[in-house]
Amino acid sequence: MRLAELVMAIVMAVFSLYLMWKSAELPVGWIPGSGPGGGAFPFWLSVGMLICCVWIIARWIRRTSPPSQSTEPFLEGRAFRMFAIVAGSLTIMIGLIHVIGVYGSVPLFLVFYIRFLGRHSWLTTGGLALATPVATFFFFEIALKITLPKGFTEPLFYPLYRIFL
Repeated sequence: MRLAELVMAIVMAVFSLYLMWKSAELPVGWIPGSGPGGGAFPFWLSVGMLICCVWIIARWIRRTSPPSQSTEPFLEGRAFRMFAIVAGSLTIMIGLIHVIGVYGSVPLFLVFYIRFLGRHSWLTTGGLALATPVATFFFFEIALKITLPKGFTEPLFYPLYRIFL
């Protein structure tokens, strides 16, 4: 557990530095008459994340946090198996996005995750597996006008586009 805390803090600190560098491609300060620059929010959020990572590392060095004092393993066998199953199913879901689209792969993942891993009822599983793609469609496609990948199911969406757009 001790090593995991340090490794994660270092990885997140490096990621924070990358985000700061990438967001600095846009103005990060205040633009008179316009407000904050396009990179301001991600830059300053990354600065905050970096400060937190440095604080975690400092607490790790001083051994003041519970994880920094722990000798327990980070992942036991059962937890690692669960992690591998979830990571594998997410990888499959992402791969299926190009074949059956977001609106097909997300419900399949939710059915697997909620019903078979979470052992919830079919009513709960079906409700979430149907409501999530519908809400996602209205939020991204209709409200934000952001088209998500549909794979070979795209022709099924043409009538909806005629209704809402």
